Amino acid sequence: MPDDPELRRLLWYLLGGTRGGENRAKIIYELKNRPSNLNQLAKRLGVEYRSIQHHIEVLKKNSLVTSQGERYGLTYFLNPWLESHYDLFLEIVKSLNLKLESESGTNL
Repeated sequence: MPDDPELRRLLWYLLGGTRGGENRAKIIYELKNRPSNLNQLAKRLGVEYRSIQHHIEVLKKNSLVTSQGERYGLTYFLNPWLESHYDLFLEIVKSLNLKLESESGTNL
């Protein structure tokens, strides 16, 4: 898949240029592995619910995540645009030295 300059700039900004970038990267990583609701993300990442809520809104506003369902059952997924360029996300995470915890407990 060819590089997407618009997505590259957006990811550099949201993950490296603003506070909370590491949490946003962890959320993207978790959603790639398993679509989830806010409560599930908060528990799995060990981050406050309100913080997860804020980061999801930022990701949603920037068209990186989508949702399905209603209210508390609202489940979040990666936007197909991001999913098709997931290798770009991983490249930027690595460049920024962000730590993403994998399912087995090892860092990427």
